[in-house]
Amino acid sequence: MSPLVRRPAPAEPKLETDPELAEILRELSAREPIFHRAEFGVSREDFERMTVEEFWEIGASGRRYSRNFVLDELEKRYAADHEDVWETSEFHCRRLTEDVFLLTYTLVQDDTRVTRRSTIWQRTAEDWKIVFHQGTVVTDG
Repeated sequence: MSPLVRRPAPAEPKLETDPELAEILRELSAREPIFHRAEFGVSREDFERMTVEEFWEIGASGRRYSRNFVLDELEKRYAADHEDVWETSEFHCRRLTEDVFLLTYTLVQDDTRVTRRSTIWQRTAEDWKIVFHQGTVVTDG
């Protein structure tokens, strides 16, 4: 096959959240997109509380980012006024272990940029904590 010929994309999976996870789906989807919900905090200390020590992410660029780098960038973002226009949809939750869950969804930013997002969440005695996050660009307007 020529390298210029594209193979058809595989069919989309049927993503259905187990009804037993409905409350967890509700709780976690209310926290997404992570770091964009002022009601959960906008300071570095807030973001530290939201993440486990070993948190890291893969950005839409494909680059890997450490917790410290992400916290530094969030500190810069919230130090200045900024417009944050977004819409989420297509939430799906899956249990990975007793207290660890994968939440996936679609995010539209500024009515043009579409990304698929996945966050691994851990339920702790204190609250929900983010273990890992990834964004993949679908369209970038």
